[in-house]
Amino acid sequence: MISVATVGISYNIPVLRIIAGTARGRKLLSLPKDSGVKPISGRIKQSLFDILRPKVPSSRFLDLYAGTGAVGMEALSRGAEKVVFVELDKRCVEVIEKNLERSGWAVRGKVFRANALSALTWVPFRSGVQKFDLVFMGPPYRDREERPLFYCKQTLQNVASAGILEESGWIVAQHHFREEAPAPEGFVKFRETRYGDSWLNFFKRA
Repeated sequence: MISVATVGISYNIPVLRIIAGTARGRKLLSLPKDSGVKPISGRIKQSLFDILRPKVPSSRFLDLYAGTGAVGMEALSRGAEKVVFVELDKRCVEVIEKNLERSGWAVRGKVFRANALSALTWVPFRSGVQKFDLVFMGPPYRDREERPLFYCKQTLQNVASAGILEESGWIVAQHHFREEAPAPEGFVKFRETRYGDSWLNFFKRA
């Protein structure tokens, strides 16, 4: 295993960069390709933030199943007021913390090592953010044995019922095309786009 400290000197490490904003072009620390952690593709991230562009500045942004934090870091670069990352993998949490420190965003970014399905009951209180303008979730598609995981539907329901979204807020879910992601009660799906084996679905209050 290559340590986080050596990220960037091995061809086994994917090169992740911030696309736009104050840190445009900055390389982000990541994990080896064989770590089991698959970061969001540059194409999907670009499309996501093209759609979110008017809502990101000064927003409070929740990044669930954050992985190495590429989405939340992009939001910070584009002017988000506060980004809260929730990720269970200890290695990923360490990467996010290092990226925040290197970028000077340790005050605006908060990381919690937790299960995204159960963390919504306490994250708002511990993060100091009671309501979020944007919630992004990118749960893993498969486990280490390549068995499919279906977290999206339940996570959507948990976010909707937790009361953590502003009235004008959006939920964005990235999920495998074989997984269903119906709008939770009280919400409508207003946009969806497919990229290879991934969907991006956008939800707002009905």
